[in-house]
Amino acid sequence: MAVTLTERAAKHVTRYISKRGRGVGVRLGVKTTGCSGLAYKLEYADDVAPEDLIFEGHGVKVLVDPKSLPYIDGTELDFVREGLNEGFKFHNPREKDKCGCGESFRV
Repeated sequence: MAVTLTERAAKHVTRYISKRGRGVGVRLGVKTTGCSGLAYKLEYADDVAPEDLIFEGHGVKVLVDPKSLPYIDGTELDFVREGLNEGFKFHNPREKDKCGCGESFRV
């Protein structure tokens, strides 16, 4: 079981944490919402909770709660720029379907 991040994503997270002046990494999970059922939840983490599963890549920690892991196991977190837009992209091999707007997914 693993959650990984690309070098681009790691560089973005490292820069942002440096600007913030605090943080241990990012927290990745899922929440129930949208037309397909689940949506990714990503936030910067200032501490590690006792129940967190910790994955590390390119010097950046990705914290995942145990309830979310079955839905995102194998996911790669990337940071992409497309034209004027930039943001995180989730490459999840467990996704079976996405809603039309791309905000939610189903496994």
